[in-house]
Amino acid sequence: MTGSVLHRWFGKGWLAMGFVFLYLPIVALVLYSFNDSPVPNAWRGFTLKWYVALAADDEMITAFALSMRIAFFTACSSVLLGTLAAFALVKYRRFTGRTLFSGMVNAPLVMPEVIIGLSLLLMLVSVQRALGFPERGTLTIWMGHLLLGMAYATVVIQARLQELNPQLEEAAMDLGARPWQVFTLVTLPMISQSLMSAWLLTFTLSLDDVVLSAFLSGPGSTTMPLVIFSRARLGLNPTVNAVATVIVVVVAIGVVLASYLIARAERNRSLEMAQANRA
Repeated sequence: MTGSVLHRWFGKGWLAMGFVFLYLPIVALVLYSFNDSPVPNAWRGFTLKWYVALAADDEMITAFALSMRIAFFTACSSVLLGTLAAFALVKYRRFTGRTLFSGMVNAPLVMPEVIIGLSLLLMLVSVQRALGFPERGTLTIWMGHLLLGMAYATVVIQARLQELNPQLEEAAMDLGARPWQVFTLVTLPMISQSLMSAWLLTFTLSLDDVVLSAFLSGPGSTTMPLVIFSRARLGLNPTVNAVATVIVVVVAIGVVLASYLIARAERNRSLEMAQANRA
């Protein structure tokens, strides 16, 4: 009995240490964003002046708005293309070029971002010389983030599709539903959680990406991670802690809201299934 109790507390201790290791730096970053001292590791009192300075920092605000815009469109496009790719891999087991298609979809997951960024840069430069379009900027950054985000979205959505019971879709078709009705009324509600998870994952990946943005950015299209990275090389500024705190709050609100919506959808689906079984 003593051994089992010790084993249980040992596991809880390791779990607590893991959480401390992961989240203590974030807590310290938030606390020092209210530090009155310009030295990052010396506490001198509570202040909001770094947030006031952030509100007047046009470069950081512009970069933050650009990053949010790129991340939003990247997440939406990644979920759309990832859903199509996942359906092709799950619903159609055999078609010409399936192995090649699966490998190309999963390649960005295992390739270093430096290689992806360099290859995209060389390709876009060649295309621009031949056609005069596109110039490096917001569009090229979005294209690079989309390439990476689509791979992650495909994996998440494909895993959910493989768990679905195909008899549900077959039953809907037997009852007279058209293919698009089967997708919108049966399949889409069952994979909505994976779609939300893929959206949040790709949004986060795009928001904090540095490598691809550095290769594909151009004049007037500097994202927030690039601004923070360039400033960090010259010395840490407490305004960086302030903008990081704002991002943490925004992401936390988004995760909590998404978790609530997913949990509510799951409860409603469980209730509907229970009512259907009783009927």
